[in-house]
Amino acid sequence: MSAPQALAPSTRRTVLLLSLACFASMASQRICDAMLPELARQFDSTLAAAAQVVSLFALAYGLTQLLFGSLGDRYGKLRVLSYATLGCGLGSALAALAGSLQALVLARVLAAAFAAAIIPLSLAWAGDAVPYEKRQETLAQVGLGTTLGVFSGQVLGGLFTDTLGWRWAFVLMTVVFLLVGALLLNYRRSAQGPGDGPAQGGPQTSMLNQTRHLLRDTWVRKILGFSLCQGAAGFGSMAIAASHLHQRHGLALSSAGAIVALMGLGGMAYMSQAKRLVPRLGESGLAISGGLGMALALLTLAWSPWWLLTAAFMIWGGFAFFMLHNTLQTLATQMAPHARGLGVSMFATALFFGQGVGVLLATALMEHWSASVVLSGAAAMMAGIGATVRWQLRQRRASQGLA
Repeated sequence: MSAPQALAPSTRRTVLLLSLACFASMASQRICDAMLPELARQFDSTLAAAAQVVSLFALAYGLTQLLFGSLGDRYGKLRVLSYATLGCGLGSALAALAGSLQALVLARVLAAAFAAAIIPLSLAWAGDAVPYEKRQETLAQVGLGTTLGVFSGQVLGGLFTDTLGWRWAFVLMTVVFLLVGALLLNYRRSAQGPGDGPAQGGPQTSMLNQTRHLLRDTWVRKILGFSLCQGAAGFGSMAIAASHLHQRHGLALSSAGAIVALMGLGGMAYMSQAKRLVPRLGESGLAISGGLGMALALLTLAWSPWWLLTAAFMIWGGFAFFMLHNTLQTLATQMAPHARGLGVSMFATALFFGQGVGVLLATALMEHWSASVVLSGAAAMMAGIGATVRWQLRQRRASQGLA
């Protein structure tokens, strides 16, 4: 079999811009975490009231993902994504200028509503523009920006709050969003390509009818189920990880949080190595390796008597988590080619919903069992997801005569 051809320069350029847009989207989601005490002080409010800039952002982000997926299929993914990125710039600018906490919350909700379009439509665009054999490594390149954004947002928010002031964090996000959005819009107008027009091969029906149609497909339901379960087990366990390290090893909460954040380093390591790993292990190998690897990291977190060992395994856990997650992302881009934007948005919504369920479930279970037991349950769940994905992929290949 001949090696897949390299991506065209225009495609690589778009992938870079999309990675930057995903970075900004996730950094914007996390940038207020560290500035909450300062916001409460400056606006003379409680910490709970100030936390609305985070909680309502997450709510708006989750609720609008499906809408943008359908709009991307109807009007063109790159077009909708470009305007959404500019919309995030507007929301960030209004946040920088906010004169009250209520105005800041509204600006954050506006930014979140547009930010919800960026990651799902970036993945869906890659599904349209990149051949399947090159898609997983391309999604990893886009995902590198996402992963960097998750763990950079808190750092940037805290850094600006302690130095120039919290408003300058939003000034930075405004510049990034407007610059990337303008570049994407200029490229879209000058060189129309895959993912820029309406989806082909399917009727232009309503989002509700399209969603019902996709959910009738057994394979679509399986991929969405895997996404929901990974979000619950992976992110639910991470929500209690810092508290567990604090209680078990006597670490300061800041130190415990820093250890958990090492998962981001592992995720970036995977993204940088995906080009080599994907052809070697294949989708089945990545799925089982990722599930078992994350399970091992969680078991180490749960029971290790040495926190330094836990820190090392958090890096490995991030690497393994994204092995599995990147595989599921790739499968999601192909589960509904005629409505790829909506399909990937449904995948992202399932992951987002799974995160919420996982956090609630993990904290509720800790009222009856120790954190070590709850983390062990999450480890078993991650191993089960990896093994089931591997089995389903082999069954699907066999049914298609590809085994």
